[in-house]
Amino acid sequence: MSKHIKYQWRITKYNPIFRNNQGHYTRVLEWTSPSDIGKNIYGETFSLEEYVKIETAYIDTTMKFLEVNNIKSLRILNMTYIDIDKDPVLYDKEIDNLQLKNDQEVSVEHIRLISKMVLRGFIYCNFISTDFFVHFGDEYYMFIGTNNYQEEPLKFAEEQNLFVEEMVSPFYIKEENIIRMIIWTEINDDLVTGEEFLNDISLEEYRQILHLSDINPVLGIFPITSSNKDFFQKKIRHKMDFNKYEYYLDAGN
Repeated sequence: MSKHIKYQWRITKYNPIFRNNQGHYTRVLEWTSPSDIGKNIYGETFSLEEYVKIETAYIDTTMKFLEVNNIKSLRILNMTYIDIDKDPVLYDKEIDNLQLKNDQEVSVEHIRLISKMVLRGFIYCNFISTDFFVHFGDEYYMFIGTNNYQEEPLKFAEEQNLFVEEMVSPFYIKEENIIRMIIWTEINDDLVTGEEFLNDISLEEYRQILHLSDINPVLGIFPITSSNKDFFQKKIRHKMDFNKYEYYLDAGN
């Protein structure tokens, strides 16, 4: 992240009393995604109704944070559509109308729908604003961070039978710890065939050349295009060959 977020929590359905000394969750039959609906969980069938109840608790908690912090919009990070079957029971076609893309600003009335589709595994993204974030992890983990500490949304989460634990999000990376490089693959092949580290490029330069907002942390994978290839070619020794390779900016830790 480009700005320090002071207060961070892991907010989940997972009771910490079932974690071992290493923090690993030990209940092996715990459901971890909506794909578990209909399965036998400790002698009971995990129902759609039970799933929706927990899902709603997650989303309502997010909305409570937005309400308390008077946040009217968020930006989407690392937006990805997941290539899975669109289950007619779980897939909400309204998401198609939003035409989501990375770094897009979305108003608060769309956050509920987007969060629902993330939790159901149809899309992936995180949310940020200047002093706030929501990160979604695998297996129904959610992390929320803010610079405005208030008890109300934390108590609300607990009232929804969620567990609030102080924890730095694993998706929260300080700018000084971010590693950025150019990677390339053969055309129509996902296998990385080469990489070269980037140095001495400011965060502001990255945002400008990639046409990103002034709060985007420039984390994730960004395709190198005809509009910015000359900028990046000057920063690396490898001679780019767009007839043979596809190039990407890879930023993470």
